[in-house]
Amino acid sequence: MFDKDIMTKLIHPSAIIHPNATIGEECTIGALCVIGEHVVLGDNCTLHSHIAIDGDTHIGENTVIFPFASIGHAPQDLKYANEPTKLRIGKNNTIREHVTINPGTVQDNGLTQIGDNNLLMIGVHVAHDCVIGNDNVLANNATLAGHVTIGDYCVIGGLSAMHQFVRVGDYAMIGGMSAVENDVIPYGLVMGERARLAGLNLVGLDRRGFEKTDIKILMKVFKALFLGKDGTFKDRLSAVSNDHKDNETVSYMLDFCQSDNNRPLCQPKQ
Repeated sequence: MFDKDIMTKLIHPSAIIHPNATIGEECTIGALCVIGEHVVLGDNCTLHSHIAIDGDTHIGENTVIFPFASIGHAPQDLKYANEPTKLRIGKNNTIREHVTINPGTVQDNGLTQIGDNNLLMIGVHVAHDCVIGNDNVLANNATLAGHVTIGDYCVIGGLSAMHQFVRVGDYAMIGGMSAVENDVIPYGLVMGERARLAGLNLVGLDRRGFEKTDIKILMKVFKALFLGKDGTFKDRLSAVSNDHKDNETVSYMLDFCQSDNNRPLCQPKQ
C-alpha cells in the first residue's frame, strides 16, 4: 500500500492506481498509466506514460517501462478461462514501447517469468508461460510464442519468432527475421527464414570474456557433433561427452543436447 500524500510528487494526477496495488518507494508513474489491483511494483520503478499493468504481476526494483506497454493482461490462449495465474518480472529491466507480456496458464505452471537486467525493445511480445533468464536483449518486434524458454546472455534478433516450447540456451544469438522452430544450443548462432544452426556465437563469447582455450574446445566439439560424418548424432554426442566430461563449459552444452524436450535441436543446413 502507498501513502498518496507522500507519493503525489512522483505520480501524475491522471494515473489510475487501484488502492490495493503495492507501489514501492520512489516509484515514478507518468500520465494516464493504469495499475491493477494485484500489481506489485518494486522500489525505484519508472513508468513513463500510457502504460497498462494488470493481473497478479510483480515487477522488480529499478525497472523502467516506456509508453504503451501492456503488462500482465490475459494471455492469447483460447483455453484460458480467467484462471488466476501469475507474471513475475525481476529487477533492472528495461521494457520499451508497445511491449506485451502475458501471464501463465494453468495448462503449464501458471507462471510467466522474466529475470533481471533484460532489455526488451519496441514491440517485443512475450506470450504465456515463457521463462526468460538474465541479461538478455530481445530486439524490436521479437515474438515469443507460449512456453518458450530463453537462458542468460542471449541476443534475440529483430522480427524473429520463436515456436512454442522452443528452448534457447545461454549465450546464443538468433539472427534477425528468423523463424525458430527448434531448440537452439547454448553458445549457438542461428539464422534464416527457417532458422538453421550457422555456428557458434563467437563474437558474443569473446565479449563475455570466455577463455580462448574454451572457445577453441567448443568449436572442436561443435564440428564433431554437427558437422561430423561418423555414426549417428547420438553416437557422436556420446563420444564427445566422454572426451569432455570434465569441462564445465562444454558439459552445459552437451547436457542441453541430451535433455528431453518437445522440440528437436536446430541443425546446420544440409
